[in-house]
Amino acid sequence: MTRAVLSLGANLGDRAATLQEAVDGLASDGLVAVSALFETPPWGPVEQPAYLNAVAVVDGPRDAAGWLALAHELEQAAGRTREVRWGARTLDVDVVTVTGDDGEPVVSDDPVLTLPHPRAHERAFVLVPWASLDPGAVLPGHGPVAGLLAALPPGEVAAVVPWEARA
Repeated sequence: MTRAVLSLGANLGDRAATLQEAVDGLASDGLVAVSALFETPPWGPVEQPAYLNAVAVVDGPRDAAGWLALAHELEQAAGRTREVRWGARTLDVDVVTVTGDDGEPVVSDDPVLTLPHPRAHERAFVLVPWASLDPGAVLPGHGPVAGLLAALPPGEVAAVVPWEARA
């Protein structure tokens, strides 16, 4: 059994419904917990709509490559295309960390799946939902998520706001 932390984001179409479908897809693959939704400004050089983001924790018999394959399956089911790097997307699922059977973090410098995620420590849209779900979370190689959040520019952290469904 392994445990993975997944970051989920969507900024096209019905963002909340897309994220709910992804979470539903994780339910049969060992979903342990999922954060609330947070609205976040887009990240990267491409102009695009705001994102909804969440973090999910899953446990199961998959290895790191298996969690990545599941992430790609969820993205494909949501109609994800990969035309523009850091562009708008129906669904983005990133594998942030994987903990092995032995309780140790999986570390990989493979360009297909680098673990822990090489930029998670810089991204408030990952860290804020993760800290809300697990205040004691630790990003292997970087330290406590709460400390990583404290090191980010306050404006970046403040821009990640809880999202409530609108009528």
